[in-house]
Amino acid sequence: MQPLKVTFLGPAASFSHQAAVETFGASSELQPCVSFADAITAVQNQDADYAIVPFENSTNGSVVQTLDLLADRNGVYSDVKVCGEHYLTVHHCILARKGAILTSQRDYSSITKLYTHPQAWGQCEKFLGKHFKGVERQDVSSTSKAGETVLRTTSEINGAIASRFAGEHYGLDILEENIEDAANNTTRFLVLRNVKSEGTSRVSFESTKASVSQEPTRSVSATRTLISFMIRQDAVGTLADALLIFKEGGMNLTSINTRPSQIAPWKYVFLVESETMSGGQKEDTVPEIMDGLQKVTENCRHLGNWTNQLASR
Repeated sequence: MQPLKVTFLGPAASFSHQAAVETFGASSELQPCVSFADAITAVQNQDADYAIVPFENSTNGSVVQTLDLLADRNGVYSDVKVCGEHYLTVHHCILARKGAILTSQRDYSSITKLYTHPQAWGQCEKFLGKHFKGVERQDVSSTSKAGETVLRTTSEINGAIASRFAGEHYGLDILEENIEDAANNTTRFLVLRNVKSEGTSRVSFESTKASVSQEPTRSVSATRTLISFMIRQDAVGTLADALLIFKEGGMNLTSINTRPSQIAPWKYVFLVESETMSGGQKEDTVPEIMDGLQKVTENCRHLGNWTNQLASR
């Protein structure tokens, strides 16, 4: 059997890479991509079996790049749906080039710049405000890229905010560990597949690591669903009408995100996540909800069902 091909936001040793390893195992063919769009495009084109992308962080909220791709305003990813999720406890470290700073002294005054992904700044504000006040901050495409940048910069001493996983990968000194504001800082990743791919139908995400099964695995925990839609702006109560469809279908709303539609100013795409406990949900619940939404929204799209990993633990 061919190994699964899985795309993630690279380069190697990013948190997305770590999530991919924990979800699919090191034996899978893991392919780093330079952007979330590239990772998902590979799945749409069936050049990869899965993509794993960060969806939200418990400290810093939603990842807007992922929301924009899921909103898919132009229908570019019409065959891509969510099929699983993975929770990764995120511990940030301060990394520096090997031997550049005496780790025993914890004197960071020689560090002139800090590099990391934009999401990480908001997760570490207390530590940064205490030890790196006034130090220049540089955004990069991933925390792993921050480590790579620090490794290759020899003209000055810089620091990176990234994981121990990244520090060990690049051979960097770990100056501080667990600098995040919240000890339970966690990122939820979504696993995406192409619904037209026959190979991915054999994979189950009932546990935190994907497993190949011969028969579909019956869910024993809550099932989550993601649906997007747009509403009319020239009538009263159109959003309330749309949300009422979920209640009537027995689905509990767990989050609502919005992204600009890019069709008209102040017109939004709503991304609604909901869940229903297995055993209490009829098999035709989602089709019924979609049928109801089609009557009260301008357009709507079902973006996938998957097992709630928190309920399965």
